[in-house]
Amino acid sequence: MAQSKLKQVFSYQSWVHAVSGSAGSVIAMSAFYPLDTVRSRLQLEEPERRKALSTWRVLRSLIDEEGFETLYRGLVPVLESLCISNFVYFYTFHSLKALRGGGGQSALGDLLLGSLAGVVNVLTTTPCWVVNTRLKMKGLGQQHATKRTGPAGTGSKQDVQYDGLLDGLQYIARTEGIRGLWAGAVPSLMLVINPAIQFMVYEALKRRLTAGGNAKTPTAITFFSIGAVAKMIATVLTYPLQLVQTKLRHGNTDRNLNLPPDVDTVQMLLIILKRQGIAGLFRGLEAKLLQTVLTAALMFMAYEKIARFVTSLLLSKGGVTAIRH
Repeated sequence: MAQSKLKQVFSYQSWVHAVSGSAGSVIAMSAFYPLDTVRSRLQLEEPERRKALSTWRVLRSLIDEEGFETLYRGLVPVLESLCISNFVYFYTFHSLKALRGGGGQSALGDLLLGSLAGVVNVLTTTPCWVVNTRLKMKGLGQQHATKRTGPAGTGSKQDVQYDGLLDGLQYIARTEGIRGLWAGAVPSLMLVINPAIQFMVYEALKRRLTAGGNAKTPTAITFFSIGAVAKMIATVLTYPLQLVQTKLRHGNTDRNLNLPPDVDTVQMLLIILKRQGIAGLFRGLEAKLLQTVLTAALMFMAYEKIARFVTSLLLSKGGVTAIRH
């Protein structure tokens, strides 16, 4: 029995889900990356700079000020990191489902599995996101460089000496050691609840659609829709933590906050709430929702279609005798 479950962990089924999830995420992020650029700017720049601007107006102002290419700056390392991260997450999530067994699935169980998969993902892929974050910092322009002081100032971390993911991993390991590669892992661990909620809602909606022996396969639009709903719920519930995480990773430049040195996640959360109110905790939410919901919806749609295609292809060739999606 135990040996059978262990085989499922290392089965084609887990591999198909992992490859499909990583491929779907790359397709989706490639399509909506400019919206992620807008989200970063709204979260990191001082509130007065783009105050009351809509997502589309920020897009237009970035193109006018810095050129169209700025919307796609840092795309390659983001796609590389996202591909690795989603492969790990999808593989872990579906392997844990295989260990749990096919019966008795529940929303609470999916939330637990999603959280465990998120922890594994953070612990294994944080170095990729550290490099990716620093490369994105390199592309934020020089307008704030002279304002930055302290830990987030114009020190070594701002002077990025590499242009790619592999070079960045080697450089940080050589100059900062293992601790530098896992910088920001603690706030990231707090945010594992985001994909966990997303998968919990997604799996619950998908089970409801296929309940009662419904043999009809949901359409691509259906997968797109439930993926959008799942990500919208997860994003709204966890956005303040995402905002704080982004500021800590990039180095806060908001002089209005007057942050103490070495501020941690909880301290920054409370300071923003005290000095900018609830609105400050949700700054950039419109752009984040637009980007993340569309990206997640397209990712889930592509993931489901790719997984079903690969599974049917393997079955038709007789390479695998029992793969169930």
